[in-house]
Amino acid sequence: MNFQALQTIAMLIISNIFMTCAWYGHLKMKQQFSWFEHLPLIGVILFSWFLAFFEYCFQVPANRIGFRDNGGPFSLIQLKVIQEVITLVVFVVFSTIAFKGESFKWNHALAFVFLVAAVYLVFKK
Repeated sequence: MNFQALQTIAMLIISNIFMTCAWYGHLKMKQQFSWFEHLPLIGVILFSWFLAFFEYCFQVPANRIGFRDNGGPFSLIQLKVIQEVITLVVFVVFSTIAFKGESFKWNHALAFVFLVAAVYLVFKK
C-alpha cells in the first residue's frame, strides 16, 4: 500500500471520528453535562455543525488525494466502500465506549463481515 493510500485512509478515519461525534456525541453529552441538556435544538445543531466542519476538513482532502482521476490509488466506488467500512468501525468503537448499554450482537458482526466482503469485491479485478 502506497503513501497516498495510507494518507487517504488515515484522513478518512479522522474525518469519521468527527462525523460520529457530530452525529451521535450530542446524545451522550446530554446525559453528562447539565448545560448541554438545556440547549435548545438549534444549539445542538450548531454544535454538531461545528464538529462537522472538521469532518469536512479531512473528508474532502482525503477524497481528492485518494481519487484515481486526481492521481490517487482508488476509484470512486472504492473510496465510498472504504469510507463506509471506516464509518462502521468508528461507530462500533464509539458506541461501545460512550454508550455502555448498547451491545454488539451476532447479527451486527455478520453485517460487518458482509461489509468487509464488499470491500474485497470492490477491489477484485
